[in-house]
This record gives sequence, structure tokens and C-alpha cells, in this order.
Amino acid sequence: MHGIFKELILAAVLIFGAAAHSQTSMPAQTLDTEDEAPVRGFLHLSDHPRKFAFNSLLDSPDSQATDRQSWGSISGTILDRTGAVSVGAKVRLTRKHPFLSQEVASGNNGQYSFSHVPPGSFQITVTAPGFAAQVFSADLRSGQAFLVPPIVLAVASAATEVRVAAPTVEVAEAQIKEQEKQRVFGFIPNFYVSYIHDAAPLTSKQKFRLARKTAVDPITFLGTGIYAGLEQAADRYPEYGQGAQGYAKRFGAAYADALSGIFIGNAILPSLLKQDPRYFYKGTGTTRSRILYALASPVICKGDNKRWQPNYSFISGSIASASISTLYVPTTDRNVASLIFENALIRIAEGSLGGILQEFVLPRLTPHIRHHKPSQP
Repeated sequence: MHGIFKELILAAVLIFGAAAHSQTSMPAQTLDTEDEAPVRGFLHLSDHPRKFAFNSLLDSPDSQATDRQSWGSISGTILDRTGAVSVGAKVRLTRKHPFLSQEVASGNNGQYSFSHVPPGSFQITVTAPGFAAQVFSADLRSGQAFLVPPIVLAVASAATEVRVAAPTVEVAEAQIKEQEKQRVFGFIPNFYVSYIHDAAPLTSKQKFRLARKTAVDPITFLGTGIYAGLEQAADRYPEYGQGAQGYAKRFGAAYADALSGIFIGNAILPSLLKQDPRYFYKGTGTTRSRILYALASPVICKGDNKRWQPNYSFISGSIASASISTLYVPTTDRNVASLIFENALIRIAEGSLGGILQEFVLPRLTPHIRHHKPSQP
């Protein structure tokens, strides 16, 4: 019995002790102290207890009051170079951290302002169409109302590139003067070749000038004389006879052939058809391509538009020159059709041979040539 009573007494003590402890601990859970406020948030008011507790500490009334007291403001006025206010200029406030940057436009009075600006260094950048960007930098103290000195916009300096080029006629004139110095072995005229791949097109006046200079060059007379002497030695055109009279007839006929070929094929028709009578040195590529280019020179030429096209001037000039020659050759040799086409084909073949010489031989025999970028067909 004593053991049973003893156990009952002990059980009662434990029950009443637990009840007393429960009554004294509950008020402690409902105390609304500053230290336990985050704990209450932790237990009941947030799905993310740690974040809520941290933000609760930052957003406490005392913390907010302290931040607002440290904020400042920045304001100023934008003017143009005449001193008038500038409306609509973009004003950008830049801080150390990009997310703190702001941008506004200057108002009707040219003013701008930024409020609630945290203290620290800042930069103001002003831009407006037609004006150079202006930059102002300073430091904002805690709670300061910073007044930026008036920012005056300056007209942007336009970088203009002026390219002055000589007129095409003057360029062509300078190039012709250079061509007129080209002489094989230093004395044989070689005026109708250009070593400039994009040479300026010639005017009609320049084409006739080049033809006239070639026609009256002493070497042209010398070459005609040699040709007439060979004809007389071979007794070509017996009707002309021998002696000085026969030689003069042969010389006259040969020089007439040269004149008609030079002026009709290199001046008159090129002026009418707007084609360039010159040979344009290629100088690059395979040997085969250069040979084909040279052989085709009598039938392919550059137009005054610098584009390659059929050489109507040279072909028609060759036929015209051959036709004229029928007027002064002996009557026994005036088989008009055969003579015309025979002489025309001979002239075209001479043009192809001349192209080969111009491409591979004559540049090496012509002193003081100014080599430029090679021509491309």
C-alpha cells in the first residue's frame, strides 16, 4: 500500500508540475519584443523564413528613415550656344552601378532634375541632335541638393571629306604627254600603247592630236621611205617605173596608206564610235592568256566608257583605207574587191603582230617607261 500511495503522489506531482510549466511558458511566446519580432515572422508570415527575417530587419522604420535622410537631388539647366534654353535634350545620370542610372529630357525652361539620388560620385551626359555631347562629373554628399552649373551645348563639328580630282580631260592630257615620250630604242615612236590600266578616255581633239603627231613624226617619213625603197627594189607596181619618179610614186602611195590608216582608224572612226585607239598593256596572267589578248587587240578594244567591245573602228578603218588605196594604185592592180579585203586582212594581221610585240618585246626596248598597274581585259 505504501508503495502504491507513493507512486500516486509522484504522478500527481508530475501532472501539476507540467501544467504549471505550460501556464508560465505560454506568455513568453506572445511577447512582442523587438528581438522576437523576426522570429514571429519566421514562424507565420513568410514562405521564405530567412529572407523575410533579413528584409524585416532592413525595412524597419529606423533603417528607412536613415536611408531617406542620406538621399540627395541633382538639378540644372541646358542652354545652347546663344544662351537660350535647350528643350528636349537628353540628360543621363550615370552612377557607379549601372542599375542606378537615370535619364530625363530637359523641359520647356531647359531644366532637369533627379530626386532620391544616393550619395556618391555621378556623371551627367547631355546629348541633342546636331550638338556635341557634353559631360559633367561631381560628387553628391549625403542629403545634398546639388545644382549643376549651366551646361552649354556646342554645335558638333562635322568631319567632311573633300576629294578633289582633276577633270578627266586634264588627266588624259597628262597621260598623253607621257605616251608621247615612249620611243622604242629611244627614237621609234610608240605613242599608241598605254601602260595605265584605267587610263582616262581621250577626247576627239586628243585622238586627232595623237594621230597628227604620229603622221608627221620623222620616223614615220623614214619608215615610209624604206618601205617605198623595198617596193622599188622588188619592182612592185611596174607601172610606176624606176628612178626618182618611180620612187616618188611609191613613196606617195605608201604615205597615203599610212595617213588613211592613222587618221581613219585611230582618229575619225574612234571619235564617231567613241572607242579608244590605244593598245592597253596587260602584263599579267599566263603566257597563253597574254598571247590571246594581244592577237585579239585588232578586233577587241576599250570604249570611251572603259568597257571592252568589238573594235569597229580598226576593222572599218582597215577596210576604208584599203578602199582608198584603189584610187591611186596602177589600173592593172585595181581588182577592187580582192585588193580591199586583201589589204584589210593584212592590216588586221599587222595589228595582231603589233600586239604581240607590244606585250612581250617593246616594253623592254622602250626606255623610261612608267609601269602602272597592268590592264585587265
